[in-house]
Amino acid sequence: MRESLLLIMMVLEWVIIPLLGFCLIHALFSMSLFRRLRPSESASGYPISDISVLVPARNEEASIRDCLSSLAAQQPPVREVILLDDRSTDRTAEIAREMGFREEAGSRLRLIHGADLPEGWVGKNWACHQLSKEADPASKYILFTDADTVHGTGCVSTSLAHARSVRADLLSLWPDQITGTWSEKLIIPLGYMLFMSFQPFLLLRWLQADPSRVERFGFQRRRLAGLGAANGQFLLFRRAAYEALGGHEALRDHLVEDIAFGRRVASRTGEGMRLFNADGINLLKCRMYTDFAGVWEGFSKNLRPVFEESPKSFLLFGIVIFGLFLLPFLMFPWIPSAGIAVGLILLNRFILTLRFRTSWFGFLAHPFAIVLALLVALNSWRLCLRRGIVWKGRVYSGATRSMID
Repeated sequence: MRESLLLIMMVLEWVIIPLLGFCLIHALFSMSLFRRLRPSESASGYPISDISVLVPARNEEASIRDCLSSLAAQQPPVREVILLDDRSTDRTAEIAREMGFREEAGSRLRLIHGADLPEGWVGKNWACHQLSKEADPASKYILFTDADTVHGTGCVSTSLAHARSVRADLLSLWPDQITGTWSEKLIIPLGYMLFMSFQPFLLLRWLQADPSRVERFGFQRRRLAGLGAANGQFLLFRRAAYEALGGHEALRDHLVEDIAFGRRVASRTGEGMRLFNADGINLLKCRMYTDFAGVWEGFSKNLRPVFEESPKSFLLFGIVIFGLFLLPFLMFPWIPSAGIAVGLILLNRFILTLRFRTSWFGFLAHPFAIVLALLVALNSWRLCLRRGIVWKGRVYSGATRSMID
């Protein structure tokens, strides 16, 4: 027993504490690059003729009214808002009609009905693919946004202005994440901790500043892809770039299409493509799930497939999360130096909670959040190995291939 504690103490002092210090410093640098957008004060009353807003929806009657009304109220008005009703069995389409959405081609507020899901496609990707084909050809930008988002009146114009200013081929905003139940408060803020602690914003920004560095320093496409990520709640594409990437058709069977798009854009950094993520909590908000069942099912859908064809990476990441963010709490009663590790974790969480206005309950109950996240990850793996992933009434194998070509 004593020998085991000494070994764990050595791992804590020589591995875990330095890595937690790195995560904290990295998170601080990431937050400095993760620009918070604010509503533009220069917005005029003229329509934004360069953008089509596209909303896929399947059984979203609880949230669709707030989403569509916020998009219809954008100032300046957008060229068009198109809602695709993806074979809903609730009042999604009826609510859209009540709000003035019409099936007629050319309507600024337009409702279309999704075709049957073809074999080999994920439902959301098929819906977005259909939407992209319906968008006005004159739109130079297309915005895909989820049906559970609510946009401030200047959200689209501000985002479009920022995308143009940084020459983004893909701009992804991270909303103000609304959480209500205990499971939402535990799990959803962890996304910010992992994203800020591990996503290499600085390296990607450095390469984007001079794409010739990609070849000069020997970055291969798959290595570049690891620098990319995006949030599917708000994906603003330069249309020419979206088409060059193959659109959603290229990702037709990918269960985590937002991360896949981020990877595809990052993989083409050497060709001059540019990916930007930004803090959008002043522009839009989203409540992803409303109960434990939704949290469990939603994250079970994503956690194993996000690692695509690499079960080793999935297992390694799980070990890292356990070792860095849970083990110090378990060892704190027996190993005094574990207190330093716990302090670094809580300091990281405290700063992120302040910055992104996430749940203080999640901060205080951090060890329980990690336990729940690991259980969800194990369930995701179990589903992928056995009966498959169930999402929105459809069953997918969970076998997700790499999308880097």
